Formats: sequence, structure tokens, C-alpha cells
Amino acid sequence: MATIPELLDGHITLEVECLDRLYLNGYVGKLATPGGLVTFMREQLGKPIPSPVVLGQITERFREAVKSLAQRRQIPVHEFKHKEKKDDIANQYRRERGIRDGIVFIGVAQERAQAFQGKKVNGRFEFDRDKTVYVNHYYFYIDDADFGPLFLKVCSYAPWGIKLCLNGHEWAKRQLEREKIGYQALDNGFLACADAARLQQICDSLGPEQIDKMLRKWLQRLPLPLRIEDRAAGYDWDLSMWQVEVSLTQIFDRPLRGREFFEEVIRDNLDLGRPDRVQLVFDRVVTKKTPGMFRTRVIQDGIHPSLHIEYKNFDGKQYFKEGRVVAPKARFAIPTILGSTRAWPICPICKRSAVKSIGVCWKSNASATTAA
Repeated sequence: MATIPELLDGHITLEVECLDRLYLNGYVGKLATPGGLVTFMREQLGKPIPSPVVLGQITERFREAVKSLAQRRQIPVHEFKHKEKKDDIANQYRRERGIRDGIVFIGVAQERAQAFQGKKVNGRFEFDRDKTVYVNHYYFYIDDADFGPLFLKVCSYAPWGIKLCLNGHEWAKRQLEREKIGYQALDNGFLACADAARLQQICDSLGPEQIDKMLRKWLQRLPLPLRIEDRAAGYDWDLSMWQVEVSLTQIFDRPLRGREFFEEVIRDNLDLGRPDRVQLVFDRVVTKKTPGMFRTRVIQDGIHPSLHIEYKNFDGKQYFKEGRVVAPKARFAIPTILGSTRAWPICPICKRSAVKSIGVCWKSNASATTAA
């Protein structure tokens, strides 16, 4: 039986490591505490009596600004229903409208948030974020000239957190188009590229500078709860990584080789969900008292098998599709996996560590077999 290195040798027409889906958290540091919120209302807004009425006025002004923008530019507004698949709705609007570098549509959904709530104590209002409440969130589904499809979600209640979701593959496609390099796309990735080395360089170059530049561009264009003068005074959003997906796409020259490789990978990795292997992969001491579930799943969906490895909020998966594509991906929540609840800034080190996690799970098996 052929080994993994033998199955790979000379049969890979394209191999690309790339950040896939990035889910980023936007927060206003100066509004993270009740004291900061009170200072904002008193000193920045000039309200001598901070109260929930002031916050309600900001929320209402934001809602009216969104409504006005939608009417003025004839942007569709979609009220998301419970359990409605937002990605499916977004893809439909994108196909129908064909917007480039603009807002495709605006979605509205009631979702949970840790928003500030005020109550009167001894004649004055005190604020806290101890309870989770359901409030309106506004999804701005955008096509960006550099990043392609993405969305920016804005909470309508203080402290007005935002979420930014983008895709590294889509960014790489736009860069290839700008440089006039031909490529053949997968639904999420690449099947072929006229300059594979340049493609990998582009994927490696995506970092915090490009993401922050894109964010600032859209913060200037979109209606927001915080005014321009508020942001200029230091009440502006910063980004941190929250959930990251990275992928390693390998394209085989023949379906048979790809299928053989994937079957061998499944055989070699069936025990990755065992506690002792999790300890090796994640550098965590796992004992009988360690909470959580450790498992490996092999899923057979029709004739397309996939291998899933789960550990806490980490999900590693590898699947074989379109007869030639082996696509391992790793998805994890940065603070949860790394044992911290603080915000993790977008940094190249975090990105390189994320991409390396795929190699720990799968590519290392090939190296070990070669060494043997």
C-alpha cells in the first residue's frame, strides 16, 4: 500500500495555504466599563445627567440613519427570520444585484448582546452589563473592491460592538484580478492558477494593515451609532481576532490519487480525537478530570467523506471534493483555545500560528512517514 508521501509526490498540481474565514470582534475600549460610559455621556455628549434616555436617543438616531441610507440609495432591507440561514439569503442578494464595491443589502436581526442597562439607585442611574438582552443588530452585507464579499454587523445598543466577517480566499482572488493573473476558482478556494508562487505570496501577505484599512473605509461610509466627532475624540473601534479558519488546499492531477490519499489520511488520523493525541497537538495536559468531549468523526455524505477532529472550540476537518481537491481546514476561537478571555489583536504571529495548526494535524503525518 502506498504511503502518504508517495501519494503526494508528483501528483499535486497546486498547493495553497490561506486564511479562510475570519470573524473579528470590534470594540470601543473607552466604553467597556460603566464608568467609561458615564464619562462619554457627560463629557463627550455634554449630558450632565447620564441616563438610559440618552442611550435610547443614540439608538434611535442610528436606526433612522440606516433607514434613510436604504431609502436614499435603494438598498434592500431584509428582516431575518428565526433560524433563517443568513449566508443563503446573502448569496441570493449578491447574485441578483451584482453590486461591486458597495452595500448589497442590509439585514436586521434580533440577537443576544451584553448591552448596558441603567437603573436608578439613590436618585441617580447606575449602569451594568450583567444580563444578556435581545436587541436589534444591523448586518451590512458589502462587496469590497479589495476583499470581495464580507459583512459588518453593528449592535444598536451601547457599547455598540461590531463584528466583521471576511474571507481570505476572496481577498486573494481580487488581488489576482488586479494583477491580471489567471486562475480557476472553487466555491471557496482555487483549483488552478497561472502563477502559483505569486498566489501563495498574496495569501501570505494578508495581515492587519489591509484589514484595518478596509474597516476604516467602511466606517466612513456607513451610518453608525457613534458620530465622526465621537470617534475623533477616541471613541473608535479596534479589532481583535475572535474566530479564525485556515485552510490548506491540495489539487491532485487525477481523481484516483486524490481518493487514495484521502482514504490513507483517514486511516492514519482516526485516533486524533483521543485525549493523549489531543495533548500532543494542543500542548495541554489532559487527565480524567479534564472537561469536554474528545472525539474523531468520519462523515460519509453521499460519496464525499470528511474527517473531523474536535477539541473544545476547535474544529479540524478534512474533506475530498470535486474529485481532485483535498481541503483540510482548522477553525477555532482564539481566546478560548489559548486560555484567555482578553481581546487578541490581529497580528502576523497569530496568523502564522493558525496556518501552522493544520500542519500539526495532517502534514506532520507525511513527514513522519518520510523520516521512517
